[in-house]
Amino acid sequence: MRLNDKRVLITGAASGIGLACAREMASQGARVIGSDIDRVALTAVADEAGMRASMVLDVAEEQDWLAAAARTTDMFGGLDALVHSAGIGVGGDLTNLSLDSWRRQQAVNLDGAFLAIKHMLPLLREAEGASITLIASVTGIRGSAVFAPYAASKAGVIALMRSAAQASAAAEDGVRVNAIAPGVIATPIFGRMEGVDAAASDPIATAARLVPLGRAGQPEDIAYAAVYLASDEATYVTGVVLPVDGGLLIR
Repeated sequence: MRLNDKRVLITGAASGIGLACAREMASQGARVIGSDIDRVALTAVADEAGMRASMVLDVAEEQDWLAAAARTTDMFGGLDALVHSAGIGVGGDLTNLSLDSWRRQQAVNLDGAFLAIKHMLPLLREAEGASITLIASVTGIRGSAVFAPYAASKAGVIALMRSAAQASAAAEDGVRVNAIAPGVIATPIFGRMEGVDAAASDPIATAARLVPLGRAGQPEDIAYAAVYLASDEATYVTGVVLPVDGGLLIR
């Protein structure tokens, strides 16, 4: 068991990458606390995914994070790893994008990552060999004409990760901070990407044509990377952006 008895909080755990991370990490011996804004969806998958506990969490709301930190402490006495996967996608023409849509994208994806670190880092500092893994995106590295608001939020997540890794190293608190940059992954976020016409064709299949390995990735591909970064195999890894993208960044 690569994560034997590690206490892991996963956001966005009701679907997609977050759900895959919950399943895989639980299978590797972790005590998983799954969280999501969608209570019904989370409840439906919690037992099947092997979650020890679940909680409703709106990552853009600071009060929710305060409650999550308190509940995690009450239930498990602390935390060994955080996998922050929750996010939304906003795309479209920048000249026609509303300021409200832009701000909502940043609030969920970037503010959410900031609040995750702010409120979970104190718990992680009490554990030995603790880690934070943020789910970013290759769009945060290379940009995207179609998904500019999303790309901007994920670029911010990457910069935040590096800053947090530097701060933890300087503080010698033992917490490693990394990010995974998924490429084209077959998850529901593609179908929910705002400002993009997904009805004209299969958006995942269309995007997958750009992937050097010739296919879209699966949520499990990201989960395997998350297991590694939270495991003791990665104790010398911090401040890293790990692309899991089928080669998109070499294209």
